[in-house]
Amino acid sequence: MADSSFDIVSKVDHQEAENALNQAHKEVEQRYDFKGTGASIKWSGEQILIIANTEERAKAVLDVFQSKLIKRGISLKSLDAGEPFASGKEFRIVCSLKDGISSENAKKVNKIIRDEGPKGVKSQIQGDELRVQSKSRDDLQAVIALLKGSDLDIDLQFVNYR
Repeated sequence: MADSSFDIVSKVDHQEAENALNQAHKEVEQRYDFKGTGASIKWSGEQILIIANTEERAKAVLDVFQSKLIKRGISLKSLDAGEPFASGKEFRIVCSLKDGISSENAKKVNKIIRDEGPKGVKSQIQGDELRVQSKSRDDLQAVIALLKGSDLDIDLQFVNYR
């Protein structure tokens, strides 16, 4: 019998992220506490740029954006938000969305599977994703449960389960 397998990936649905950004932008434009503060949120190339006149306002805009991401089903683990920094008379926060599993995180996941996972489960790194194989589907389910329970700083999805 052939081995069963699945892939571990870390992807962000960019259309949902775009929708969350647009919703946050609308809310910032309409909310009373942001009126006249120069607060805005927008794409700046591949990154998201948050601008406000005070550090607290910039963090409030970031909080609005994070709530919109959660409502859209995007994990906050995939948002890499920097610290607010002064730029002239305004404060800025530069955020980016993490897509793909970095090699060091892939090695961490691989080590968890090897050390704590069931015997007979093989995992290998393939670019920015991992392929996990086993003869038993129950072992693959155990690996998924193990990884969901582990405290990793990346958002994992399990795809191509066969």
